[in-house]
Amino acid sequence: MLDLTIMEDLNKIKNELERTKIELKILYEVSNAMRTTLKLDEILYIILTGVTAHTGLGFNRALLFLVNEKEQLIEGKMGIGPENGEEANAAWTKIEEEKMDLEDLINAFKKSDSILESGFNRQIRSLKVSLLDKSDNPLSLAVLEGMPLHLTGAAIAKYQNSPVIKILGSQELLLIPLKAKDRVNGIIVADNFITNNPITKDDIRMLTMLANQAGLAIENSQLFELTVERAHSDYLTNLWNHGYFQVLLQAETEKSKITKNKLTLIMIDIDDFKIYNDTLGHQAGDKILKNLAGILRNQSRKMDLVCRYGGEEFTIILPHTDKKEAFLIAERIRNEVQRYPFLNEEVFPNKQLTVSLGIATFPEDGLAPSDLITTSDRSLYQAKKLGKNNTCCA
Repeated sequence: MLDLTIMEDLNKIKNELERTKIELKILYEVSNAMRTTLKLDEILYIILTGVTAHTGLGFNRALLFLVNEKEQLIEGKMGIGPENGEEANAAWTKIEEEKMDLEDLINAFKKSDSILESGFNRQIRSLKVSLLDKSDNPLSLAVLEGMPLHLTGAAIAKYQNSPVIKILGSQELLLIPLKAKDRVNGIIVADNFITNNPITKDDIRMLTMLANQAGLAIENSQLFELTVERAHSDYLTNLWNHGYFQVLLQAETEKSKITKNKLTLIMIDIDDFKIYNDTLGHQAGDKILKNLAGILRNQSRKMDLVCRYGGEEFTIILPHTDKKEAFLIAERIRNEVQRYPFLNEEVFPNKQLTVSLGIATFPEDGLAPSDLITTSDRSLYQAKKLGKNNTCCA
């Protein structure tokens, strides 16, 4: 009887050691992967892959939200997981057939960011909830209390009006805060909506350990991106500066060559800006440039890259955009600028501030960045010749 008890204890210890070995391997692999990049999207993908991979924590689905303290919001940043059982089985079969491990799954994202185009991810990225309202919002509760939340039937029913609960439709959810220096900077949400495997104490412990590393990795990435942004931003307008514009245009042109997608460049110039500067001085002119930069940023799409080319000239790089669509965007900008009540704009010859715009599109107007710049500049000059306050295409 004693020998049987000893054997049972030994088997229990052996199983616990084996589980600990697997857990440490997962944490080691995820931690190592997070050290290979400072790009935020890649960091988020690595974290969520660690949560969902069969060789990781094995959850069916995982989402990541970041805290925006400035606007007091919790914002959806990425969601990984199937939308239904059929999609799940297809993905899991492929992973099994190709014997993909955690490293393979992470490398797949670096080769193609198609995960960002999934309907599920787009839904998550559109989510924004108040940081302060925890009465109907489990995300806010997890952030403000800084503790894991394990929600089952009754607790989920309490939050049935929460957008994230509505989207997921889960019967059981786990929310784990991400922390950096005792400050919550995000939330991981995970569930098993396909397999319906119950979330155990070990699951909560493991996800909490992973979250502790993830929070620091995210903070490092955000600090790096802030440093890069400051180094490449124009001091006056906070748009990308001329040097970084050249880098961005080169990169987007290379992408378009590989993907065979259209790419359009818009060149923008303030009409008769010298008259305004000569009359009211450069400080007044600087205010105009700041206001115009704000309009360009607001009237552009999220994927567009707005830059200050120099002086009173600006550029917008429009990925995945043909000439026809770019022309509509340019005209919308031109009309918005014409309507905007700029300070002392009666100084301008037409009693209002206007802009002229030139458009060039890859590949028909040029294959190299320099070709696109030259062609859009030529189109801009044509807009000026036609009487200004115009948009011209190559």
